[in-house]
Amino acid sequence: MIRNKGITKNLLDLIGQTPIVQLHKITKDYPGQYFAKIEAFNPGQSAKDRIALHIVENAEKKGILTPGSTIVETTSGNTGFSLAMIAMVKGYSCKLAVSNKSSKDKIDGLRAMGAEVYVCPADVPADDPRSYYEVAKRIHNETPNSVYINQYFNALNIEAHYETTGPEIWEQTEGKITHLVVASGTGGTISGTGKYLKEQNPNIKILGVDAYGSILKKYHETGKFDKNEIYSYKIEGLGKNLIPDATDFSVIDVYEKVTDKDAAYKAREIVTKEGFFPGYTCGAVMQATEQYAAKEMFDEDSFVVLIFPDHGSRYMNKIYSDEWMKEQGFYDSEMPQNSPAIYIEK
Repeated sequence: MIRNKGITKNLLDLIGQTPIVQLHKITKDYPGQYFAKIEAFNPGQSAKDRIALHIVENAEKKGILTPGSTIVETTSGNTGFSLAMIAMVKGYSCKLAVSNKSSKDKIDGLRAMGAEVYVCPADVPADDPRSYYEVAKRIHNETPNSVYINQYFNALNIEAHYETTGPEIWEQTEGKITHLVVASGTGGTISGTGKYLKEQNPNIKILGVDAYGSILKKYHETGKFDKNEIYSYKIEGLGKNLIPDATDFSVIDVYEKVTDKDAAYKAREIVTKEGFFPGYTCGAVMQATEQYAAKEMFDEDSFVVLIFPDHGSRYMNKIYSDEWMKEQGFYDSEMPQNSPAIYIEK
């Protein structure tokens, strides 16, 4: 089947309908079958294209976003890139508040796409005026004719995945899916996709992925916001230091936390064993899947889909840099090596 047959009128028509590819070597010791939905096939190279387009087009329909408007958003990088791309195509301006935890590759990409970028400290509380949440609100208030996307507290974030990602996975797997493994950040992907799939088959298990340093897992289990869970961590687009309204915790069956180092190693391992070039959060999803398998969450009949959110090119100065890995104390002799050597002929 040829995707998008014929001529596509613009880049935005390529959003969605991403492929699902079976995993082989990296999952050979796990029971069941494993498949990756590769969101890097979106034109903006991440799952965030889906929510960005959905929210923007809804704002246009309501007359909130009009010619000459400025799009403002809080982002760890991927949503910002998607919004900057859409703004370019549609003719809007774009201003983005970004955490300084975001990779240099992401920040450079946002600037290259024409966005104004405000880099904010990651290690401050969400209500601190320097946080990227508060900076985005300030930019919105100071910018006439601007629209604040507010993905963390926007129900359209969930709706976008309920209307696209969920149906795609159900159709692509012919209803055989038994488990879905998803990184949980804003919560839109796991909530919208999980809700749709559970409506088709309530026995499908929705397995969340959280980071050490984030409060989501404990909040899901206890209903309590524990500030003691919060500390600085490196993984981008995963976990939170607040409770996003875009997370429907009732859809999620269980969470597993992963470490910065394990997620980085697992991303490198995906490259060496499967040939995909995954982002940091993809490594986190794969690592959590391994941990779920170790806890006997799967059996021989399991049909497990992992959502790989983005592309490795956004992390060349982070997890794919040996120097960065050494700086974090992650480097050791067991680290998967993706590039043996460079030889310069003279």
